Amino acid sequence: MFFDRARIYVKAGDGGNGVVAFRREKYVPRGGPAGGNGGRGGNVVFYVDLGLNTLHHLQHNVHHRAERGAHGGGAMRTGANGPDLRVPVPPGTVVRDAATGEVVADLTHEGQEVTVAAGGRGGRGNAAFKTSRNSAPRIAENGETGEEHWLELELKLVADVGIIGVPNAGKSTLLSVVSAARPKIAEYPFTTVEPTLGVATIDHRQLVLVDIPGLLEGAHEGVGLGLEFLRHIERCRVLIHLLNGASPDPVGDLEAINQELALFNPGLADKPQLVVLNKMDLPEARAVWPTVSDALEALNLPALSISAATGENVQQLLYRVQAMVDEIPAEEGPLEELVEISPGPDRKAFTIHHPEPERWIVEGMEIERAARMTNWDYYEAALRFQRILNALGITTALREAGIEEGDTVQIGDLELVWGYENAFGE
Repeated sequence: MFFDRARIYVKAGDGGNGVVAFRREKYVPRGGPAGGNGGRGGNVVFYVDLGLNTLHHLQHNVHHRAERGAHGGGAMRTGANGPDLRVPVPPGTVVRDAATGEVVADLTHEGQEVTVAAGGRGGRGNAAFKTSRNSAPRIAENGETGEEHWLELELKLVADVGIIGVPNAGKSTLLSVVSAARPKIAEYPFTTVEPTLGVATIDHRQLVLVDIPGLLEGAHEGVGLGLEFLRHIERCRVLIHLLNGASPDPVGDLEAINQELALFNPGLADKPQLVVLNKMDLPEARAVWPTVSDALEALNLPALSISAATGENVQQLLYRVQAMVDEIPAEEGPLEELVEISPGPDRKAFTIHHPEPERWIVEGMEIERAARMTNWDYYEAALRFQRILNALGITTALREAGIEEGDTVQIGDLELVWGYENAFGE
């Protein structure tokens, strides 16, 4: 089955913890601090795998977690970094943040990769806190928490040629004739309910084609199956617009489908098309071909008649399509969306809430990060956290807001009790 959407959770590895340790060597009675830093947590990385053409492998594998970094050790030993978790995705995958809808990445070509969740920084050991005033610090940091997100993945097939047309025009039959693809084929509309890729070989060159399920008038509004698959057409460089030779009005079908393309994305109206009347093995198709040919000539559209069932003119069709693809410069292929770069948030900013008596909530990126990384087992770590509160202006802001001794202050998952002397009592 073809899967072109997936919703997954990614969690980068936490950083390893720093440690408190001191040199213990013979003839060195007062060895200095020797606690090493923790290693960085592993990143979660998406990369393009040309061997994939669906998101099936992510449908039942929703949670992806990278390993954390190793803790630091004595003798200044730094913990090993956690290995990155590399997740393959097919070319044409668009990655969005599930919460905001923001595009995180648009992965289209071989070798492209992106870090979707960054691993946490390793905590510093006590050797990193040595100063001229404190030569034997008893303080170490916990590792930083790795990033985590829910992501939505959408696959837009990357192909040279898209085969479009009304239901039952013979698209699947054509793809099965020119390639090794074996889509479901039957004599009724909507047999194809998922896009199918096929590769045709023309003079030792390969041409990638995709059979787009049949479109109806109103497809851009979700009628029939159209809305689910119109987006795949955006990636194709050339379109084969297949007309049903047994239709009462093939030219009317052409105009209806082209209107749907333009309504979905105005840029699709300018995409090169080769209009092909299929089913020339039927008498009614041969009878209507002169009229269709004249109408297409008046519209200045290249046209051809074939019979996918018997193979009539199919090879000529492939040569013409290959020539059309060759005429399109590489830079005119699928264009990447320009990403608007906006200033990042102020990490030192904070807000104070007073939701109920004797309870205060402090929110802010930097102070919440400091709270997570503080190892509260060490007295000096608590004093350092107090200095961070002072430096960010949080202590002053709480006092001006009217906080009183004994009130509870929540910072992230941490809860502290306010005291007079050092802001937070023991």
